[in-house]
Amino acid sequence: MRIESPRYTERFGSVRINDVQQVLELDSGRAKELLPHENIAVQKIDEDILKSFEEKMAIVIPIKDEKLKLFEGVVSGVPHDCLIIVVSNSQKKGIDRFRMERDTLNQYCHFTRREAMIFHQKDPALAQSLLESGYTDLLGEDELIGDGKAEGMVAAMLMAMLAKKEYVGFVDADNYFPGAVWEYVRCFASGFSMAKSSYAMVRILWRYKPKISVGMYFRKWGRVSEITNRCMNSLISSKTGFETEIIKTGNAGEHAMSLKLAEILPYASSYAVEPQELVSIFEGFGGVLPMAHPNAAKDGVEIFQIETRNPHLHEEKGGQHLEGMLLPGLGAIYHSPLCEVETKQMILGELRQQGIIKPRERPPKPHVSAPLRKMNLKKFSKAMEEYMESYSALREER
Repeated sequence: MRIESPRYTERFGSVRINDVQQVLELDSGRAKELLPHENIAVQKIDEDILKSFEEKMAIVIPIKDEKLKLFEGVVSGVPHDCLIIVVSNSQKKGIDRFRMERDTLNQYCHFTRREAMIFHQKDPALAQSLLESGYTDLLGEDELIGDGKAEGMVAAMLMAMLAKKEYVGFVDADNYFPGAVWEYVRCFASGFSMAKSSYAMVRILWRYKPKISVGMYFRKWGRVSEITNRCMNSLISSKTGFETEIIKTGNAGEHAMSLKLAEILPYASSYAVEPQELVSIFEGFGGVLPMAHPNAAKDGVEIFQIETRNPHLHEEKGGQHLEGMLLPGLGAIYHSPLCEVETKQMILGELRQQGIIKPRERPPKPHVSAPLRKMNLKKFSKAMEEYMESYSALREER
C-alpha cells in the first residue's frame, strides 16, 4: 500500500492530530527499498507489515436488523487474519433476526476457516459478568446492556481484550461495497504502522459518499459530518488561539484504535460515541484539564485521518436518522468543560437552524461510561470463561 506521509500535524497538548492522508495505491507491489527522496512525501507499507498488524486486530461489526446480504458482504471484506467480532442488537422475538445473522456468520466461517465471534447485546450472561466485575456503566434498569450503538461497541472492545488483541477497529454493517471494508482495515493497519506512540487512533475519511437519485452523485461530505467537524474545530481553536480545520472525521463510524488507548477513554452513549472519543482525548491530554493518564500523556496520543480510494455507499436512513446522529454528537461537544461560549453558540445555532431544538432548549448531555481500565478485568474474564466458546462462529465443529 502506498499512502501520503503526514504533511501537517497540529498539536494540542500531548495530542498529535495529523491532517488527512490520501491512499495513493492500494497495492504497491513486492517489497523493495524506496529512493531517499520518495520517503519524504510517500509511505510505502509492505504487505508483510500490513498483515502483521491485521493479525493483532479485532474488527467489530455492530449490527441491528440489517439486510443479511449486506452483512455477509461486509464480513467478506474483512482481511482473513483479523478476528471478526459481531455485536448484534437485532430482534429475537417473532422472526429471530439474531439467529439468522449467527447462521450466516457460521456458514461463512465454515467455508473460509476463519476466526469470528458473535453475541447479542442483551445477552444476560454478558450483563451478569459485567455486574460481577463491578462495571455497571453499560447496564440499564433491567440490568442488561443498554440499546445504544456505543454500549455494543464497548462490550465488543471487552471481547477483543479477552482475545488478547492489541488493536480494535469498527466497521458499520450497512456498507454495500466489500472492497471498501477491505480498504478500511488496510488503512487502520497503515496508520498503526506509522504511529510513534502506542496510544493511537485511525479515523477514516470517505473519498466520496454517493447519493442515488436520477443518476449517481458523488458527494464529498454529509451534512452531519460538515456540522460536527466545524464545531469540533471551533472547540480546538478556542483553546489554541489559532483557527483550524484540522478535524475532518468528527463522525467517523469507521475508525480504529490501540487497545491501550481504548481502555483509558470514557465513552458516550448512542451516536455521541465517535465525537466523544475525540472530545475525551482533548479533555484528557490537551493540557487544559488535568492529564487523565500519565503514561499516555508522556508517550502522546496520535490521531491519523486517512482518505480512502473507495467511495462509501450505505443504506439511506432518512432525516430522522440524521437528527438522531447530530443531536447527541453536538451534545458531546457542547457539554465538554473545554467548550467556550462561542462554540456553544455555534452548536445552538446549528441545531435551531436544523429544527432539532427550540429557541430556549439546550442539547441533552450524553451519558458517559467510565474508562474500561476502571473495571476488574480479571473478574470479568473469569466470569466469562464458560460462555466464550458459545460465541465462536465455529463452535459446533469443535
